[in-house]
Amino acid sequence: MNVAITKGIKITVNALFRSDLTQLDKNLYFFNYSIKIENLSHNRVQLISRHWKIMDSLAPTRIVEGQGVIGEQPTLEPGETHIYTSGCDLSSGIGFMEGYYNFVTINDQGEQTSTFKVNVPRFILEYNGKLN
Repeated sequence: MNVAITKGIKITVNALFRSDLTQLDKNLYFFNYSIKIENLSHNRVQLISRHWKIMDSLAPTRIVEGQGVIGEQPTLEPGETHIYTSGCDLSSGIGFMEGYYNFVTINDQGEQTSTFKVNVPRFILEYNGKLN
């Protein structure tokens, strides 16, 4: 489990190798990762976008950017949590992901008042069969 806290937003990541989706004969290794986002601040916040760096030990590094996460831009009141699961494939079976989310603070009138970046801690993606 990997954890980071930035400006009162706690990010917890768990990664899991998916043998049922992996195709060893095609060098396609699939992983799921679950991310828990906790608003420990005193402000209402909204996740606007994401930026991922995906490092695959035998392939070029990929950068993935986009709006929200899995098609959502969740708003979190103080003390609220949002959990989602997504996936990533690697050609080597060994790599990592890291990145950040862009958030906005929302005031009592529903207006966006400031933008800030929240770090997502690096998490390892590895197929244990490669670690012999």
